[in-house]
This record gives sequence, C-alpha cells and structure tokens, in this order.
Amino acid sequence: MQQQTVSIMGVPFSKLNLQQTLEKLANRIDKQDDGLFHLITANPEIVMMAGQDDELKSIIGRAGMITADGIGVVMAAKWQGEPLEERVTGFDIFTGLLKSGNEKGYSVYLLGADEETNRKSAEVIAKQYPGVRIVGRQNGFFGKDEEAGVVAAIREAKPDILVVAMGAPYSEKWIYRYKSELQAKIAFGIGGSLDVLAGKVKRAPVIWQNLHLEWLYRLLAQPSRWRRQLVLPKFALRVLFGRGR
Repeated sequence: MQQQTVSIMGVPFSKLNLQQTLEKLANRIDKQDDGLFHLITANPEIVMMAGQDDELKSIIGRAGMITADGIGVVMAAKWQGEPLEERVTGFDIFTGLLKSGNEKGYSVYLLGADEETNRKSAEVIAKQYPGVRIVGRQNGFFGKDEEAGVVAAIREAKPDILVVAMGAPYSEKWIYRYKSELQAKIAFGIGGSLDVLAGKVKRAPVIWQNLHLEWLYRLLAQPSRWRRQLVLPKFALRVLFGRGR
C-alpha cells in the first residue's frame, strides 16, 4: 500500500491535495456518530514547536489529518524526495468547506479572534454563503471560569464544522482537551483566517501565492511578525542537514 503521509521532523503530513482533502472532510461530515475529526494545518512554526513541546507532539500524533500549511513544509518534503503536490492551508480548507456547505447546508461554529472580527466574519459568511448555517459564535476572550459554558454551547449547537482562531498551539490543545465533549464533526485551528475573512487583514495576491512568497507579503504587511519568521531558517537547516525525518 502506498504511504499516505510524509514525515517531516516526526510530523506526518497528508499527501492529499486540497480537493482530495475537501472530499475526505465532506465524507466525514456526511457520516453519523464517528466522533470529532481533529484536523491540524501545520506550518514550519508548528513543526518546530512540536519538537520542544511533548503535549503538542502527542496531540499531533493523535490527529485525524495534518496538512502542509506553509511552503516550507512543501519544500522540505521535496528535499526529502517525497514531494507533496501543494500547500493545503487552513484558509483554503475553510473557504472550500464553506463553498460546499453553501450547497449542502453545513453548520458552522466560529470560536476565537476578537469580538468585532468574529462578528464580522459571521456576517461575511451569512452574506457570501447563505446556505451555511452559523449555529453559534464566541470570541476568544473568555476566562477559565467561562470555559465550561463555551464548551456547553458548542456541544448544544452540534456544528458540522468548528473553527478555532485562538493562535497555535493553543487552538490545537484546546480542541484536543475538549474533543470528547464538543459534539462537532470536524474541528481545526485556523490561525488568522477570520482576520482575512472579516477584511481586517488582506491575504497575499494570487501572484505572491503562486511565487510561494505569501510569507514575505504577510511580513511586509505586518512587520511585527518578524520574530515569528526567525523559525524559518532554523527549520530549513534542520531539514537540509538530514534531521527532518
């Protein structure tokens, strides 16, 4: 049987392209009572975090699927002689599910970001994808004493899709912590995707994406991200010197 994943520093990345990934997730949504499917969209930063965070590493090992959300991961796979067809980003997965959900009537719960961004994202979805049912939303600014109530609200809503925008690796850990209680079919962290959806942050133009320079566009648009970008050369060196497997 052909191997379905590529291991980059111990993280098993799915070989499925975006369309195949969306089809697999749609099949999962259509099934009944299979439990929550935890999807992780991992970039080099998350891969490097997993090397130093045993909890995150364990969560990654138990995830239903991990996709390559970053050109660095795609390049690393190519360097290892096990190429991935393309990036499969959280934003593209979410918008792809919204498109199919517009026809199939998927339900969505939005968790995370600030209140304005969360609300605006819900409004954009309602306008652009009227067939999608927004069964609940909650900004990411809630305390520990409110957490049980948030979990209960999601459980009652029983969304087909739960997206969590509370930053990595917090989103991944939060989903895993409450996995058995959430009653969602699919859940995944989407980083700053709600910011893009709400129009707060612009995504890189297609030409930048095609040139694999979306990371540079984001850095130029948000100079405060420069510290996060320092992980990229470290990631590349580990892969180049044979420590990526």
